[in-house]
Amino acid sequence: MLAATRQSLRAPLDDVVVTTGVGFRGWMAAAEGWGLSAELGEHLANARLLTRGPKARGAVRAAGLNDHWTPSTESCQEVKEHLLAQDLRGRRIAVQQHGEPLRDFVADLRAAGAEVIEIPVYRWLPYRDISPLRRLISQTVSGSVDAVAFTSAPAVHAMLNAARADGLEEALLAAFGGSVVAACVGPVTADPLASRGVPTLQPDRSRLGALARALARHLPEHGVTRLVAGGHRLEIRGHAVVVDGELRPLPPAPMAVLKRLADKPGHVVSRADLRTVLPGSVARDSAEHAVEMAITRLRRALGPGGIVETVVKRGYRLACLYEAGL
Repeated sequence: MLAATRQSLRAPLDDVVVTTGVGFRGWMAAAEGWGLSAELGEHLANARLLTRGPKARGAVRAAGLNDHWTPSTESCQEVKEHLLAQDLRGRRIAVQQHGEPLRDFVADLRAAGAEVIEIPVYRWLPYRDISPLRRLISQTVSGSVDAVAFTSAPAVHAMLNAARADGLEEALLAAFGGSVVAACVGPVTADPLASRGVPTLQPDRSRLGALARALARHLPEHGVTRLVAGGHRLEIRGHAVVVDGELRPLPPAPMAVLKRLADKPGHVVSRADLRTVLPGSVARDSAEHAVEMAITRLRRALGPGGIVETVVKRGYRLACLYEAGL
């Protein structure tokens, strides 16, 4: 970053692309530590500052500088198109990176004749303990979560890469294409999933508060199995079931069994079939006992009796009338 800053100061800058507020503030703070803040501020004041979104624009204004233009989509793609619509031959353009190299962005500007200086302020790295991420991937694949909220594209890439390393990438994408909602703060964050054909939930505005509100509106009506079993109303959600209006969290094994029974409401599901949905590896000689224990825990957690019936020598079923769309 110091080398890129010094390169920026060798001659006047024509354009400066500011991709993130935190990155711009970090660049200015680093320049102050090097004793270059006054010189950098002068160069920036004489350049056109193109800010990717409101946060970047706010950081520029907080530094006492004037922003030139901000795209409505808050995307680097629109910034690039805005620049390429002009004659860039001989222009010096500094591009503040947003944690990952903007290879296509930079290559296209250089192909148009611009001298481009890449400013690498920070970079994304995996957290040293990825076990929480692996656990989230497992929960997503099994359907024990209703939604996963993403706030940046690197977070999406990190999850996909971790799933790929465990041989679960396709299963993860299938879960997002099915019952689990992939909620993304905006189109830039959603792009890694959209490019794989995965539908995403996005708020009207690319803000965390708007994302939370979008999820709060969407989830109560999405992916909830509603049925009546043993005279009791059930709503089956990611890790809990609502019985007659009362929320009852379930451990993973009973929840997996309940979801499998709910796939065929009123029909008998064999012990062998239920064994296949139990989380973790279960030895064949203990599989029947594991299923029985899961059923016992399920009945205890549900509370009222008569919801799960035993069909002797055949398996189990929900004593229910299916109510789709309730």
